[in-house]
Amino acid sequence: MRAAIASLTTASLLVLAPVPATAGPSAGGGKTQSYVSTENGPGRFPLRGAPIVVSKDDFAGVIRVADDLQTDLGKVTGVKPVVGHDTIPAGRDPVIVGTIGKSPLIDRIVARGKLDVRGIQGKWETTVEQVVQDPLPGVRRAFVIAGSDQRGSIYGAYDLSRKIGVSPWHFWDDVPVQKKAELYVLPGRHTQGTPKVKYRGFFINDENPATGTWAPGYFGPGKAPGYPGGLNSEYFSQVFETMLRLKANYLWPAVWGRAFAEDDPLNHATASFYGVVMGTSHEAPMMRGIEEWNRHPTGTGEWSFRRNADAIKAYWRDGAERMRDQNIEGVITLGMRGNGDVSLPDGDGIDLMSSIIDSQREILRETGLIDRPQVQTLYKEVQRYWDNGYRPPDDVTVVFCDDNWGNMRKLPDASLPARGGGYGMYYHFDYVGDGRNYKWADTINLTNTWEQLNLAYRKGVDRLWVVNVGDLKNEELPTQFFLDYAWNPDAVPVHGIDEWTTSFAAENFGKALAPAVAELLDEYSFLQSRRKPELLNRRITVDPAKDITTDPTAVVYNDQATPFSLTDYGEMDRVTEDWIDLARRAERLRAKVPPAWQDAFYQLVYYQIKDTAVIYELRRAQFTNIAYAAQGRAATNKLADTAERLFAEDQAMSDYYNTTLAGGKWKNWQLQPKIGYGNVERYGPNAPWQQPELNNVALPDEIYPHLQRIDLPAGSELGVGLDGGDPETLPAFSPWQAQRPQYIDVYNKGATPFRYRITTGASWVHVAPASGIVDDQVRATVTVDWRRAPKGTTTVPITVTGAGKSVVVRAPIANPTVRPVGFLEANGYVAMEADHYTGRTGKWQLLPGIGKTGNGLTPVGGSDDRLDYTMTLTSSGPVRVTAYLSPRNNVLPGDGLKYAVSVDGQTPQVVNVTKATGANDTTMNRQWARNTSDNINRTTTTHQISGPGVHTLTFRAIDPTVILQRLVVDTGGVKDSYLGPPESRRF
Repeated sequence: MRAAIASLTTASLLVLAPVPATAGPSAGGGKTQSYVSTENGPGRFPLRGAPIVVSKDDFAGVIRVADDLQTDLGKVTGVKPVVGHDTIPAGRDPVIVGTIGKSPLIDRIVARGKLDVRGIQGKWETTVEQVVQDPLPGVRRAFVIAGSDQRGSIYGAYDLSRKIGVSPWHFWDDVPVQKKAELYVLPGRHTQGTPKVKYRGFFINDENPATGTWAPGYFGPGKAPGYPGGLNSEYFSQVFETMLRLKANYLWPAVWGRAFAEDDPLNHATASFYGVVMGTSHEAPMMRGIEEWNRHPTGTGEWSFRRNADAIKAYWRDGAERMRDQNIEGVITLGMRGNGDVSLPDGDGIDLMSSIIDSQREILRETGLIDRPQVQTLYKEVQRYWDNGYRPPDDVTVVFCDDNWGNMRKLPDASLPARGGGYGMYYHFDYVGDGRNYKWADTINLTNTWEQLNLAYRKGVDRLWVVNVGDLKNEELPTQFFLDYAWNPDAVPVHGIDEWTTSFAAENFGKALAPAVAELLDEYSFLQSRRKPELLNRRITVDPAKDITTDPTAVVYNDQATPFSLTDYGEMDRVTEDWIDLARRAERLRAKVPPAWQDAFYQLVYYQIKDTAVIYELRRAQFTNIAYAAQGRAATNKLADTAERLFAEDQAMSDYYNTTLAGGKWKNWQLQPKIGYGNVERYGPNAPWQQPELNNVALPDEIYPHLQRIDLPAGSELGVGLDGGDPETLPAFSPWQAQRPQYIDVYNKGATPFRYRITTGASWVHVAPASGIVDDQVRATVTVDWRRAPKGTTTVPITVTGAGKSVVVRAPIANPTVRPVGFLEANGYVAMEADHYTGRTGKWQLLPGIGKTGNGLTPVGGSDDRLDYTMTLTSSGPVRVTAYLSPRNNVLPGDGLKYAVSVDGQTPQVVNVTKATGANDTTMNRQWARNTSDNINRTTTTHQISGPGVHTLTFRAIDPTVILQRLVVDTGGVKDSYLGPPESRRF
């Protein structure tokens, strides 16, 4: 992301719409100066050894957090303070933690006029921290942490822990603390404010094989006989603590084969003890996970409200009564989906859903829970009820969902009356389903996430936010970002994301290493979001002979091909080298990380960077091997060896993770498959999207598609391969070209080396190396001396001789005769990044690093806002203009997501993106899967060019949620590639 921002010109930055100045991020989700210092000064309160005092009458969660604060202060200062209950040790200045209206200690301080709580009393989850003089009789001064409610107090205590240097990820990533001899609280009044989103949390989901295999070994068996182990109250204690350290308050527990309330009868009690609000996912109504039904079916056992309503209502009633009797603080999910995260078997009529929710509400009235918060989550097919006019009761929070790939599907219609229950959001950082599972590593682009969260919040979605984080571990950075943003969106403007990442890095690795760590994480976020690692062996194309809007077979999936071009624009090499370079930088930084932080660095930074680089190298070797085998190249078998070596390196990194890292703490954690997807013959019909079930067993055929080995003849035989893949003609040469220099591969199709020679038909066309010995192959670069090349178009023959054979290839030379202005056509195209416009009208928001190749722009003003791009073309006649847009859905009222494009003031052509690609955002069909898998929505219009020379391309975003990444003008030479051609040169 930082690299993307650095590429901007000063001019392009100056014309963007200004973003209101707000406080930047801190490690707690807001812009606050740290109120803790290692240096003494006037009015500063010494923390080292200060006793911690909490009232025994306070909430259990507040009493408990005092013990965590004790441990944290002990770790940092080396002196573990005592914890007292109501009694303050004589002669010591204490830290007093408590809740207004619940703690007699806090209430007495307030009653004496020593602490003003008028700004926080009665608010939701709000804290004040203040050094108070003479707070109580006999107490000279105290550092007081007062919460407006239970979690306000808890957040205040944990905020102090973070300020002294304890990472929220200390358990999940083995982040140590930096020892500090002294700590002082600054004088003054400190607060983190009131959260802007009321309920903020995450969903632990898709937890096999990582959590599901590791947790039973680490935490032991379940507390209830016969039920799965691992995800017991000890496990959830670690989850709850991390939540609260991150200022989260809401959890959907794991669901696949697990029942939170039954696997350990202490789970709900533990949540209450910690002060965490429990919920259930979109498929688990009335505070009961679907696994409870699977274990204890009643009546017919059929999960059908039409055919088994009495049994299902009795089942729901049990859940409500349990919630009431155990006094569980929770948000109740209403509605119903099919068993197994599918649509209902009974149909999707509004009358049915209305009957279901009416029945659930009646149960809540009868059990005294009707006033508890309730939600209906519009996940996948459930959104149809809303689209078709169904509205749940006004006090129910309507939760809109993304499409599982980070693109919201619906947002509130401003023309509708305000809802008493407000609106919520369900989002994804992890997913199981079409187009492919993505579960292995963090693949989240923070700018993309920021844009969608910001859009949702500004449209009134602020009652409840929950994000699917998979196992939680592996999604640390985006999870913390999501929760920080939910706490205070205004504290993290888009231009402050880099600052936020630096703060995250400092919290885990210290200020000295933070800039370098953050730079790695930002670049990782940018590169990883180009394509999920699980999709590196799936190429998705559109059959040009079919109508994508009506024919579902128009989109073709090929799980035996790479999406990156092996022949054009050096694409496979470019993307792989990007990862190799990032891994080298991570390796260099790793050498500077102190020993105590090595395990944390491996987990939070190094592993995901290095192993992704290994996977890219493996895929390059694998697919090049397959291509070479078809050509009979002698290098084929060597590339198979390389791929197998890289596969072994991946396995070795996983083995280190599972056996050695952190002293073996993470045994059997790193088992998530990522390479063998698509192997239908081994894994069956779900293999194109579902993870392989052998967990990456180190077998050669896990590298899918399979590697090829060939038998070479004993002699030698000349083979010639050209840049671009054409057998006879190289891509056209131009002084304006942006792509890498063209090349000729001279390769051997036998086992005996031979001498070769390359000669050109023009003295101003050069080849290097022009001669030598071919063992398996030699790549020779072709260049043009443009000082001597004639103007216009010329074709130069190039002769390759070797092993008793000669091959003549052609080199088209295009030396333009028109004067260069703006972006320059070469190789049959002009490609322009969105933010490199020539002029604009209106206001546009820069979205740094959101694109697959750079930054993005989205309109801030009206529908007439436009971007102009000046370009010089050497062609005339029809050209095709392709707009590369972020794959957004039509979230606002209207018939689609629209933009318009024109050339030289011609009538603008309006494109409805969602209709033009057939990407129906309700059904999330095959076309949608293509857009989300490719992380782009490409649509094309055709325009007439009057003649060579300077022309202006104009782009208008008719819909305010359009995000433009780049524009490509195809004058007849654009090759098929994943990222599109490199950006053209500008004059």
